[in-house]
Amino acid sequence: MTTEKEVFETIRGYLVELFDIPENTIVMDAHLGDDLDLDSIDAVDLALKIQTMTGRKIAADEFQSVRYVRDVVRQIHGMINEPA
Repeated sequence: MTTEKEVFETIRGYLVELFDIPENTIVMDAHLGDDLDLDSIDAVDLALKIQTMTGRKIAADEFQSVRYVRDVVRQIHGMINEPA
């Protein structure tokens, strides 16, 4: 079972790798658009990276309410740990 902290560390690594965001600015309460300056194209890139991580295709409706890093972490944590 993967913890939320482990998912956060992975997501933070992806954000640094994909978008050159300083690691210290990526916190659970960071707003993806306002604080991290991600746009809809960036969200698609992140979703593709997450698909690789989870091995699951991500439906657009699964991420409509995602606004903060914590939302991404909780969504991914739930996907990884749900029964098959």
